[in-house]
Amino acid sequence: MLKKRLIPSLLLKDGRCVKGRRFTDFRDTGNPLTAARVYDAQGADELIFLDIAASAEARNTTLDVVHRVAEECFMPLCVGGGVQSVDDFRTLLRNGADKVSVNSAAVERPALLTEAAERFGNQCVVLSIDARGAGPDWEVYTHAGSRPTGLHPVEWAVHAAHAGAGEILITSIDREGTMEGYDLELVREVAAAVDVPVIAHGGCGRLHHLVEGIEAGADAVSCASMLHFTDQSVIKARAHMKTYGVDVRIA
Repeated sequence: MLKKRLIPSLLLKDGRCVKGRRFTDFRDTGNPLTAARVYDAQGADELIFLDIAASAEARNTTLDVVHRVAEECFMPLCVGGGVQSVDDFRTLLRNGADKVSVNSAAVERPALLTEAAERFGNQCVVLSIDARGAGPDWEVYTHAGSRPTGLHPVEWAVHAAHAGAGEILITSIDREGTMEGYDLELVREVAAAVDVPVIAHGGCGRLHHLVEGIEAGADAVSCASMLHFTDQSVIKARAHMKTYGVDVRIA
């Protein structure tokens, strides 16, 4: 069985790290390269790096930042934001990404997942799902949470996994930035429905939230606010997960 992963996430806007609440009210949290260096030194399993305004502003991810982070950090890097085509996948991979996250463009044209998986392997293709609501009323949103799609996240995850997505990053917009914990029901239902790894994201604020995400079925847990705004670290988080029986990598 693969070990569970702990994955910090960095949100990028105008070349800087930002953090908000429910995809609004963003505030600057520093230099992305500095933050990435810290997480790399602490032994993070991976780093998720999302340019949150790229799709809404109809532009590609800031490549120079991606390239600089990849040059200096040795943890696997998943990059997303503004990805529209197989060429965008190729560009990000050539600039140091190990995986590429796609959201809006995959909803608009699911064949992109198949094309990217056939060209680069499905291990490189991460479908990012941003969802609002609860239970039967969950709905997938695109363009930084601004556009409803009419899709249910569980059904969309199943379809995307069949189409070629090798991993699912599931984010609860309602929980994002609140530090109140993941939407465990959402994580549980998506993880139970697909046979590819699922990353829980959105809402982690305490160490026990990481354990809860894994217990809900996630293969990996991602966090941002907890690492930005508390005295917790990747090292403390991994030790806590290990103490509570989660099979994590020892740095």
